[in-house]
Amino acid sequence: MLSRVADSIYWMSRYVERAENVARFIDVNLNLSLDVGPEMDRHWDPLIYTTGDHAEFQEKHSEGTQNNVIQFLTFDPENPNSILCCLRSARENARTVRDMISSPMWEEMNKFYLLVKTASQAQVLGSPFDFFSQIKLSAYTLDGVVQSTLSHGEAWHFHRMGQLIERADKTSRILDVKYFLLLPQVSDVGTQLDTNQWAALLKSASALEMYRKAHGRITPRQVAEFLLMDREFPRAVRFCVGHAEQSLLSITGGTRGNFVNRAEQRLGRLRAELDYTNIEEIFAVGLHEFIDQFQEKLNGVGGAISDTFFAVESDVKPVKSMRQTQTQGGGGQTQTQG
Repeated sequence: MLSRVADSIYWMSRYVERAENVARFIDVNLNLSLDVGPEMDRHWDPLIYTTGDHAEFQEKHSEGTQNNVIQFLTFDPENPNSILCCLRSARENARTVRDMISSPMWEEMNKFYLLVKTASQAQVLGSPFDFFSQIKLSAYTLDGVVQSTLSHGEAWHFHRMGQLIERADKTSRILDVKYFLLLPQVSDVGTQLDTNQWAALLKSASALEMYRKAHGRITPRQVAEFLLMDREFPRAVRFCVGHAEQSLLSITGGTRGNFVNRAEQRLGRLRAELDYTNIEEIFAVGLHEFIDQFQEKLNGVGGAISDTFFAVESDVKPVKSMRQTQTQGGGGQTQTQG
């Protein structure tokens, strides 16, 4: 497969997953607002920090109100991490490889993009729950079409690898929003309000039912363990990293325990670290600190994948930090904004 084609499919997948997960970030806060009430006002501004776009946000808005944050993260045409811009970039990448993807895939991509492009901002801000539910449903539909209509060869593996790497990053950030940025007062810990917030977090990751089947009672430590370490839940970080490595090895023909390029080395090392750690060790380091370190390593994996498969040998770009990756909307040769 041409590196240009692989690049486009990989980033198409990442942009779609990023758009869906930005919707999930917003959904976390919308669900929390039902329980927190007026106190929720102070929780919208930190949401911008999790995407790395606070400087850009402050240039346009004086305060982080619900409406300002939703408008910036959903519709802002100058914010490359907004849902609209992510879907526009995904659609453009899909257009450049139109002959490599299925017609149903292309059709659903266009429907998804038009859902956001044609949405009335006033209507969305007035009734946001339905709109963001539609975004998640459109992402589910597109993913189902990909699984059912795209041959599971190299193109599919690049798509899955991009999707899972982006998903692992965003699941960790969703957890970080609650545990670090939205950490309750000491007096709130263990109360019904605290439990409701953790339930809202699980629901935003579509994890509430599977968590209850596995653990029953909601506790912060078990929620963190489930979203980070579970081997079977498809949005858990450990699941995403392990299956992303499977796709990488299917592309290269490699095997676990060996590596022939930097992408295999970095992704294999990260997967092994997750395999051989536990939640007690994570909390000993500090959950926020662990997530920060994980995101840096995952960013290194993304840079290694770009260097291995997409970069022109004479013009290899340096690996970007996670903050740069977020604010610039990723990397690749076909990241046009048209």
